[in-house]
Amino acid sequence: MGFLVTGNAVLSCTFGAAPSTMMVLPTNCVMVDMPAANIVDEIPMLNILPFGMCSSMANPMVIAATAAALGVPTPMPCIPMTVAPWVAGAPTVLIGNMPALSSDSKLTCCWAGVISITFAGQVKVML
Repeated sequence: MGFLVTGNAVLSCTFGAAPSTMMVLPTNCVMVDMPAANIVDEIPMLNILPFGMCSSMANPMVIAATAAALGVPTPMPCIPMTVAPWVAGAPTVLIGNMPALSSDSKLTCCWAGVISITFAGQVKVML
């Protein structure tokens, strides 16, 4: 059982160099100090902000920079590329007609990274 995720939750990526902050728009009309998130709050650069530098060799920018550096692994700026909803939300709690986002949910980036929630943004509501 995890916490309900809200705006300003702290995220981390397995290939990112820095943590990121999740942004949640107040369109779902559910507030817990900040707007509450659901599993479809996964839009890159809107909900999921960059994680500093990306070191994934599946990222085309990292591949190009590494090739230009004659094979020396070269991280490049992170541009999240998520195309599917968060996995394993809370199916019994609906926010905006979608399952609520739980702090133990995961999101996959197309560049092979796994995005996880390190802090839910609040510690009042458990799912």
